[in-house]
Amino acid sequence: MTETTTDDTTEPEATPLLAPTDGVPELSVTADEIADAARLLATGHGTFAIDAERASGFRYSNRAYLVQIRRAGAGTVLIDPVNHGGSPIDALAPVAEVLATDEWVLHAADQDMPCLAELGMTPPKLYDTELAGRLAGFARVNLATMVQELLGFALMKGHGAADWSKRPLPAEWLNYAALDVEVLLELRSAIAAVLEKQGKTEWAAQEFEYLRKYVAAPTRRDRWRRTSGIHKVRDPRALAAVRELWITRDHIARRRDIAPGRILPDAAIINAATVDPKTVEELTALPIFGGSKQRRQAEVWLEALAKAREVEPPDAQEPTNGPPPPSRWAKRKPEAAARLEAARAGLAELSERVSVPTENLIAPDAVKRLCWDWQPVADVEAAVDEYLREAEARPWQRELVVPVLAAALRAAGD
Repeated sequence: MTETTTDDTTEPEATPLLAPTDGVPELSVTADEIADAARLLATGHGTFAIDAERASGFRYSNRAYLVQIRRAGAGTVLIDPVNHGGSPIDALAPVAEVLATDEWVLHAADQDMPCLAELGMTPPKLYDTELAGRLAGFARVNLATMVQELLGFALMKGHGAADWSKRPLPAEWLNYAALDVEVLLELRSAIAAVLEKQGKTEWAAQEFEYLRKYVAAPTRRDRWRRTSGIHKVRDPRALAAVRELWITRDHIARRRDIAPGRILPDAAIINAATVDPKTVEELTALPIFGGSKQRRQAEVWLEALAKAREVEPPDAQEPTNGPPPPSRWAKRKPEAAARLEAARAGLAELSERVSVPTENLIAPDAVKRLCWDWQPVADVEAAVDEYLREAEARPWQRELVVPVLAAALRAAGD
């Protein structure tokens, strides 16, 4: 295998890509227009370049508010999946049927596949250009950078974080959206050639298939513990207040389909939980809560704070079903700390040698669990391989990583 990486110290001159070659297509909104878009895509050939725009930061849901599809011989279609007046799955069924006939090319597929699945669209085969860039050793794998480095085009910027639930969608937004799939098929060919040169084509194929079939396990984490600034809260009653305020906010946000932070910022939750106001006057004297919107909701927040004083406070630390944070290993289990240090050193060397980030070589959580749970055995390699197989490590990963981890375990005393 040729060990190469991209050099991002000098950037090639880029040709601005300001508008799609064939112009911005008309937005398909009605069921009939979406069916026409499906028929157009069916006249094309080969893989589909796909992207979706959401309204993260504006809406509670993660639904798609625009779907962009491009196919050789057919061009680009833009589809509004929410404004046709009927069931999204029914309206988009003709498109889903066509998309089921060939490979999808996406950039950062894990971001778009869930919202596309909500529309009844799932890929029969997948190619993720962002993941391909990681495996190829690119220092930066955002779409604009990879397009510039590999194709020499400079993509437009500026609307990726927009509120795509807005209607009507501005013309410049639709132009931006169409450009996101304009060169995605060419990018797939270019990065595939890099992987082929590096001897990583099969690695990528295994990763794409794993990603295509991946189903995230339901999280057991207390989501309220992710509130920004919660590390400042030490008092159990204040933690209870954070929890109750967060739950109340989440209920309102879900009902109104508004991003929680737009209902009440995390900083306001932490502040109210710490101060624990008991009257409207005390609450509205706090930053944020003095605004007109929050004044109207004052009784709602006070009710949450009152409940927090009555319920059983939560544990200071969230219960886990895995090993503790590695920072605590040296005192609690020094032999595991030694194993992890040796494993990380070995993986860092391997990462440098094959130009693949360590987190793509093997899931960090699997390494931590292996080092924490490890018990000496006669055949170290076989035991490590079985452990990683059960952790769903792909064959290419185990081939590279098992010898490194086995050597690390032996060096740390097995």
